[in-house]
Formats: sequence, structure tokens, C-alpha cells
Amino acid sequence: MASNMDREMILADFQACTGIENIDEAITLLEQNNWDLVAAINGVIPQENGILQSDYGGETVPGPVFDPASHATPAPAPSSSSAFRPVMPSRQIVERQPRMLDFRVEYRDRNVDVVLEDSCTVGEIKQILENELQVPLSKMLLKGWKTGDVEDSTVLKSLHLPKNNSLYVLTPDLPPPSSSSNVGALQESLNQNFMLIITHREVQREYNLNFSGSSTIQEVKRNVYDLTSIPVRHQLWEGWPTSATDDSMCLAESGLSYPCHRLTVGRRSSPTQTREQSEEQSTDVHMVSDSDGDDFEDAPEFGVDDGEVFGMASSALRKSPMMPENAENEGDALLQFTAEFSSRYGDCHPVFFIGSLEAAFQEAFYVKARDRKLLAIYLHHDESVLTNVFCSQMLCAESIVSYLSQNFITWAWDLTKDANRARFLTMCNRHFGSVVAQTIRTQKTDQFPLFLIIMGKRSSNEVLNVIQGNTTVDELMMRLMAAMEIFTAQQQEDIKDEDEREARENVKREQDEAYRLSLEADRAKREAHEREMAEQVRLEQIRKEQEEEREAIRLSLEQALPPEPKEDAEPVSKLRIRTPSGEFLERRFLASNKLQIVFDFVASKGFPWDEFKLLSTFPRRDITQLDPNKSLLEVKLFPQETLFLEAKE
Repeated sequence: MASNMDREMILADFQACTGIENIDEAITLLEQNNWDLVAAINGVIPQENGILQSDYGGETVPGPVFDPASHATPAPAPSSSSAFRPVMPSRQIVERQPRMLDFRVEYRDRNVDVVLEDSCTVGEIKQILENELQVPLSKMLLKGWKTGDVEDSTVLKSLHLPKNNSLYVLTPDLPPPSSSSNVGALQESLNQNFMLIITHREVQREYNLNFSGSSTIQEVKRNVYDLTSIPVRHQLWEGWPTSATDDSMCLAESGLSYPCHRLTVGRRSSPTQTREQSEEQSTDVHMVSDSDGDDFEDAPEFGVDDGEVFGMASSALRKSPMMPENAENEGDALLQFTAEFSSRYGDCHPVFFIGSLEAAFQEAFYVKARDRKLLAIYLHHDESVLTNVFCSQMLCAESIVSYLSQNFITWAWDLTKDANRARFLTMCNRHFGSVVAQTIRTQKTDQFPLFLIIMGKRSSNEVLNVIQGNTTVDELMMRLMAAMEIFTAQQQEDIKDEDEREARENVKREQDEAYRLSLEADRAKREAHEREMAEQVRLEQIRKEQEEEREAIRLSLEQALPPEPKEDAEPVSKLRIRTPSGEFLERRFLASNKLQIVFDFVASKGFPWDEFKLLSTFPRRDITQLDPNKSLLEVKLFPQETLFLEAKE
């Protein structure tokens, strides 16, 4: 059985010879022939790549006969670029299907899809774009090539491009579009998310930060301060566009590349510190250069290096593991995973959630129903023949990156190391159950990588889909969209239930509040009534006490009065006193009695002299103002007098 390295080389040679782009189909055909390259090509060429014809009567040859010596590194035949040498009559012709390349070209707010054979040139792409975009060929700069800028005469085949490619057009010599379109584009950019890949220069560490288009440059710098402890005023940046002149400018109008943009930050330092840092960086043997494009350009058309490009198995790219073994903190492990993923496959990749799996659950599921997302778990394995093709061509495709960013929380884990594999299986068994854990445990190495789509439900987490690495971009997108449809239907139900529950809770809160207010009003009324009753009782008590006191005073005065003299006694003063109610009080007094006795008599009848005035008619005078120690004779109330009582004001 061929080793993983041999399989990668055989797979690359087989695809190069047959033109089969579908990796799943290519692996299936090779497995049917026990990974025998010659036998697999013998079985495919007559049906897939052409018909072998002879000069003798035009008969069709059933199949080519191969030289056994050409199994490993065959010499290229003059009439074909395939890695085998058929033994057959002269002047046989092999008609090989051309390899088609797909290009997604972005220009301002437009995307143009171009499909060409790999035998075409860069200039032919520009001619098609000239007709589609109405941009003169001389004003057009076609950017985004992995190998850097290329000439119009460059043949696409010489660039060793993958099937799907993303390019963009720049027109610096043309005026910008109208202001209305600018406003629409700016508004759309404000709603987009930008992933900033920020390298901390001093420690050679990368941070993948996701910001909305409405975030400002100042907010980015403050976030970087939280991560690196470099104050904003001491930050030294590289990579900002020339249009980003103000920290208050939002990212959407700063000219950043969408969806990913790379920046570098360091600390402003003295010249001595700068020299010391440069010496340390020059001796760092762990840095991996971004040389993917050079590897492609220097590789032969079909050979061992081409197989390494398909498998990405060079020692430089495999120097650092994707994830440390026995990492104590899952967040730190994910930081290294993200940094290594970027160094291998480029900056345009899904935004991996930095944190534990439980934290990813919280972010995706345990929020309001409208804010929930699906959870995508990417399981990486460096020993799988499919891993690097899946990462570079599927997982890093712009359409997949954008769709995942909008609808998923993406969490990743590396199963290459046994300790990390066991750790994930434990997490899987705890969160998804033994069935899912057993399914992942029984997966063979060549079936990785895996993409698990998880949907949070009321009481459990459901695995909607398990996507294996032998897929295509279109199939991956279709399966993501299918999972999204299921999730959207469930989300609508959850939103409806949540809205109904909130409505019920609001009604209950309103009822509780009304009941509370009613209780408070009743309590206030009861307390007011109690206070009123208590006040009435108090006043009644005071009134009774006052009456009792007055009655006691009246009785004491009545008892203290001298006896009424007889009519024949000499001298006698007869007084007739009219009360406010119209009644008359009559009594005889000795003329020698003091006026105070008259006052005491009136008071004993319930008219105390401090509340009533005793008045005479002719002449009108206030008797209560006279000296109470004078006799009746002295105050001229003799022999008889009519007086009347009047309440004092």
C-alpha cells in the first residue's frame, strides 16, 4: 500500500494526466486500481480524454499499452504532457480535453465571472472584461495573481492556477463613479464585516479581528491596545491605505481590502531598541515565509514538485504544527491554529472563533433567537491527502468565507496529534453524545478534514451535517445552504415562541405592576382611613376631656356659689341674663356680692367668661371688662338689670 506522500504524488500525476478536477472522483478511480497509476490511467484515458486511432484502416485501438518503466517518473511525450509513454503504431493522436479555469473578477460594486481554457492568455481575460465592464484595456490593471503582476502575453497554464480564482480590477486613471453610487456602495460597506489580520511585530504573533464597516480606525487601535498593551500613541502601523488619514474615519471609507486586510503594528522605540529588535528578528529560525506563489511558479509542469503543490507537503510548510499538543488553554491553541492556517493558506479564510467550545456554544446558541447562528466545527488533520486541497481550494474560497462569516460561528480543532484527538472526542462525547463521538472516532485519516454543522436546540445540540473533505466548492456551498434552510425554519419558530413568551411575560409584568399599584393604592387608602379614624378618636378624646374638664369646672363653680338670697333680703340685685340661644337665666344676688360671683354663675351654666362676653344694653358696655372684685352696687347692676351673653370672636 502506498504511503501518504506517494498517494499525494500519484493523485497529482493522475489529475495532471487525465484532467479530472473532482478530487473525490480521482481518488475513487485510484482506489479501484489499488493506487496503480498506470492501471488507473489505462482505465480512464479511452473514455475520458480521447480516442486512440491508427493509420491502418482507421480502426480504434481499445486502449494504450504502457511501458512499465514509466510508472514512477515517465519522460514527457512530445504529443502530450501526460506522464506516460504508450507503445503503439506511429502517428497515433491523443485528443485531450482542455483544462478550464474559473475567474471571479471584482470591479467596484460588480462581479464578473470568466471561464477560459488554461491555454489562453491574461490579455484575453482583459478583452472579455473590457466588453463586460466598458473599461478601456489601456486603463485596466488586473490584480490578485498569486505570483504578482503578470504580462498580458502570459499563458494561464504557465501560472499553475487552481480551478477557481479571484481577481480584481483597478482603474487609477479613471474618475470615480457618481456620488449616488458612492453613497450606495458606502452604505453597503458599512454593513459588511472586515477581517483585519494584525501582526504584532515584536512578538511575531497574529491576531484575526473582525470589525463592522462602521467601526472607526480609533476603535481598531484601542482593541489592539487591549491585546498587545501598546498604547495608541505608541503604536507604529504598517499597511493602512493612503486614504486612511484620520483615526475617526470608519473602515468602510478607509480603503481597506474586503473581506480581509493585513496590517502590522509595533511599538515606537529608540534607535538602540530598534537595532536590538532587528538583530533578534534576523536570528529567529521559526519564521515561515509566505512563498506559496514562488513554489507554484518554480514547479515543473508535471512532476514531484507538482505533487507537493497538490499536497502542500513541503517541510517548510510543515515545520510548525497547526495546534500545540496538550495545550492548557483552548483559546491559545486556537490562536496558534489561526496563525498557522494563515501562513499556509493565505489571509482569506474563515474567521475562527478564539475560545473554548463551550464559549462558541454561548456565542452561537445562548443568545436571543434573532441573534443565533449555526456552529461550524472544522476538524483538521495534517496526514490526510485531502486536507490541503480542501483548505486552499474550498475552505478559503471567497464565497465560502463570506457565507460562513455571515451565517456561522466557525470553531476549529486539529486532530493530527493523538492527545488533541482524544481531547476533542471527550468534548464531543460530552456535548453531542456517544454516537457522534464514535462516528468521528471511526473516520479514517484520508476521510479528513471534516466539517460539522451544529444547530442548538432547546435541550440539546443537534449535528445537522458531517461534510467530508472529498467535496467541491459548489457541493460544500449547497450543503451549507441546506443546513441554513433547516436552521432558518427552526429559528423562525424559536423567534415566534420567544416573541409569544416575551408578550406573555410583558402582560404578566403589566398585570403584576397593576396589582402592585392597586395594593399600594388600597394600602394608602387604608392608612389614610386609619389616620383619619385615629385623628377622630383623638379629637373625640380631647373633646371629651375638655367637656369633662369644663363640666368639672362648672360643677366646682356651681358648688362654690353662695346661696341665692331671698327676695325680701336687703339689698338684693335681680339679674336677668339672655343666652345666645334666646333663653334667660335669672338669679338674685346681694348688692354687696362681687362681680366675680356673677361670672361664676354664668360659667356654671356653661358659658365661661373667657369664651363669652356679658353685655349690658343701656348703656351698652362689656361687663367682662370690669373689675371682677367690685360689688354689683359699684358697677351699677342694682337693683335689677338685664344682660345678654355674646360669644367672643
